[in-house]
Amino acid sequence: MVVFAGQGDARRSMGLLWRATAPEEPRTGPGPKPGLSVDMIVDAAIAVADEQGMAALSMRAVGERLGRTAMALYTYVPSKSELIDLMYDHALAELPTGYDLEGGWRAAVTSWAGDVWAFYVRHPWVLQVSQARPVLGPNEFAMLETLVGLLRATGLRGGRLRGIVSLLTDFIRGAARTVAESHQAPAVTGVSDEEWWHARSALLEEVAPGFAERFPMVVWIETDDPPPPPPPRSSQATTYLEDKARPAFAAGLTVVLDGIETAIDRAGVTPAGREPLLP
Repeated sequence: MVVFAGQGDARRSMGLLWRATAPEEPRTGPGPKPGLSVDMIVDAAIAVADEQGMAALSMRAVGERLGRTAMALYTYVPSKSELIDLMYDHALAELPTGYDLEGGWRAAVTSWAGDVWAFYVRHPWVLQVSQARPVLGPNEFAMLETLVGLLRATGLRGGRLRGIVSLLTDFIRGAARTVAESHQAPAVTGVSDEEWWHARSALLEEVAPGFAERFPMVVWIETDDPPPPPPPRSSQATTYLEDKARPAFAAGLTVVLDGIETAIDRAGVTPAGREPLLP
């Protein structure tokens, strides 16, 4: 399920994202005014998506969580389309924006990547919001600002860094999506990962005799040297599936960062904190 951002009214969506548009005041009438706000609605919507997935998200479900009708929400958020934009950007506010470059750009980017990966695993529904059309909210820009600020310390020019930003963000989203889907699979299929692998690995030996001879490279890669140690955990608790996936994520991230190092060397620039090479 892919969700495209920015499907609501452009002016109203952007106004709400940047809080340049105040919600309409609830109609006056008998009894107290409803105690709602845009932030309350967005927080409730994120909770619904975290617990039940994007498919369960509706104005009605959010209203029920708040003890209100769906109609009561429309005064603050015009439709589900605008709500998704607000949810996406609001969730991104969890990400840190300050990283220490004292240890160099690579250590800082490693920490940033680990935080973003853990964020996606906590909020797997975010991965369903397509990157083809960005939300253009303040926290989305803050995330980009943070990464570009770290990568600028490489000394590479902006044109080269644009491609590196895309590579890093696509890699992290892809790695996190695998973990998110692993979390979802048992609930959707009714079969645990252990049961699934046990049943099929046993059958593979039966239906594919001589597997190791037919696919020696597949066997070899599973017995090669262990991957590099994973980046430090974030402050959030991790699950068994996350711990299992972190070494693979770390290995891929190492290759990406090695590629950036190569780009730096080829460009002949000096990253911040590195002494220039003697001629």
